[in-house]
Amino acid sequence: MVSGKFRNPYSKKNQLKRLVWTICWNILARPFPRNLGRKWKLFLLRIFGAKVASTSVVYSKAKIFMPWNLEMDDFACIASDVDCYNAAKVRIGKNATVSQYSYICTATHDITSKSHTLYALPITIEDNAWVASKAYIGPGVVIGEGAVVGATASVYKNVNPWEVVGGNPAKFIKKREIKC
Repeated sequence: MVSGKFRNPYSKKNQLKRLVWTICWNILARPFPRNLGRKWKLFLLRIFGAKVASTSVVYSKAKIFMPWNLEMDDFACIASDVDCYNAAKVRIGKNATVSQYSYICTATHDITSKSHTLYALPITIEDNAWVASKAYIGPGVVIGEGAVVGATASVYKNVNPWEVVGGNPAKFIKKREIKC
């Protein structure tokens, strides 16, 4: 058995900043039901460095690990109980939605490292994409424009634009076609 000592990759300053953020969000945003107080919540996110469009929506019960690593374009939405573990940058494009209970996970551990080193890779959810309920999006993944990630899917690789994927691991189901 290989053993090594885990070293926290986050500085004391980062840890303190996240503590203050968590307290502020839990006291000043979570009491609002669902998306009530939208502008107030966006204001709080911006104070902590998030780049969020004035038309984006973050529900009160969403959990944002590091708001300074969050970018949301016009009409982007993070729904209730989404866990956005954004140790690296997360960008959510225009009209893109991350549905309830989904897990956006930018960080993982190096399984070949004695010290179980943590590393993070950015996640991008492009314009008009939809991550359905309880989906998992792994580090470094790009969800292409207009793509749909089915409910409970686990995505470890990029999803091409205008494709529907589902399952664990997520696999191509069909092309997405918009009918007017």
